[in-house]
Amino acid sequence: MRIFIETLGCPKNFNDSEGIAGICENAGMTITESPYDADVIIVNTCGFINDAKTESIDTLFSMAGIIEERTDKKPLLIASGCLCERYAEVLAEEMPEVDVFIGVNDYERLPEIIREKKKVYRSSAPACFEEFSARKLEENPYTATLRIAEGCNNCCAYCVIPQIRGGYRSRPMENIIEEAERLAAAGTRELILIAQDVTEYGRDIYGKLMLPELLRKLCAIGGDDIDRGFRWIRLMYCYEDKITDELIEVMASEERICRYIDIPLQHISDNVLKGMRRRSTSQSIRDTIGRLREAMPDIHIRTTFITGFPDETEEDFDMLYDFAEEFRFERLGVFAYSQEEGTPAGDRKDQVPEEIRAERADSIMRMQVDISRECNDSKIGKVYDVIVDGIDEEGAYMGRTMYDAPEIDNTVIFSSDRNLKPGDFVKVQVMDAFDYDLVGIEAR
Repeated sequence: MRIFIETLGCPKNFNDSEGIAGICENAGMTITESPYDADVIIVNTCGFINDAKTESIDTLFSMAGIIEERTDKKPLLIASGCLCERYAEVLAEEMPEVDVFIGVNDYERLPEIIREKKKVYRSSAPACFEEFSARKLEENPYTATLRIAEGCNNCCAYCVIPQIRGGYRSRPMENIIEEAERLAAAGTRELILIAQDVTEYGRDIYGKLMLPELLRKLCAIGGDDIDRGFRWIRLMYCYEDKITDELIEVMASEERICRYIDIPLQHISDNVLKGMRRRSTSQSIRDTIGRLREAMPDIHIRTTFITGFPDETEEDFDMLYDFAEEFRFERLGVFAYSQEEGTPAGDRKDQVPEEIRAERADSIMRMQVDISRECNDSKIGKVYDVIVDGIDEEGAYMGRTMYDAPEIDNTVIFSSDRNLKPGDFVKVQVMDAFDYDLVGIEAR
């Protein structure tokens, strides 16, 4: 039986899809690259905000169209993931084209579900971590995610993730290290730690925050032989209130940890932060950024803002705009608030009009273009270690510095007279800069 998987959403969803692929292969199935020769088509959906829900539904209809075009045996169409965890019953009524809907806790049961073809299959039990150990890696997994926990306890007022994924559940450290060793042996050189909140890791099973200890163990894989361990370890989805002095010390002292951190700050106004049910304050955010930059002057901080949260005033927005202008984040994304049903913020009556939400987001992003260009211009003439991702249509190599996460941040476009392959590390001298990309040549 041939399985095709289409994945939407964040890196955590792609990690899930690798688990789905591994589970299916272990059950004797084959993963195919095309929906046109598949016996089962799985769309792993995202349901975080309205745009993601729309994309997921459109993709399901697109796959249904492909099935309709096929003249051979019609494949089974399965919708999985976050959207289905939220809306499985409603979707089952509205989309008869889809044969099966499964939630986020049932991936390890997928072979059984495929055989039974039950329309809606959603377990109330929290997911175990079997799918992580079963995950199918790319042929050359030079960059790979490693999920260290599932679920979330933060319960921000605008977010549905705790409803979808459940409460925070850390993976046992020995389980994580075991998977990390397999990744290193398979050729992974860039390891990206992911969870809804990586900084919360360990509190539920060890009684304290254990991310610093986990990082030390991950950095030790391979010993002094850099070719047997990870060259880069990257942190995604950190919460500001749990970025401790110990974590900063480990990041600053371990050369394998990228001088990069993703911290979704969302806002700087204490009024809005309180409404969002964030534990951070304006002062704590400023202090944490200061501590990070003092310990690692070259660190690149990625963050996201939400504009137009209920009751965000012009004064609140001006504070956010001025904050972005003052702190000049190297990497910044801004999203207009998405009103989600079933959330405390979604039920509020003081919603900001959608056009104002969008205008405010656009205003900051217009400024951010100049900040990003300024940051890139400062790199001209300097030499950076770059990981090769591939070759563009014109034959130039494409890669990233340690300051750039795959599929999210900037690209380095460079030339070399060598035959390089994805996953190779080269030194590149930056010769030119654009708003979000760098151009260079391999340094000799």
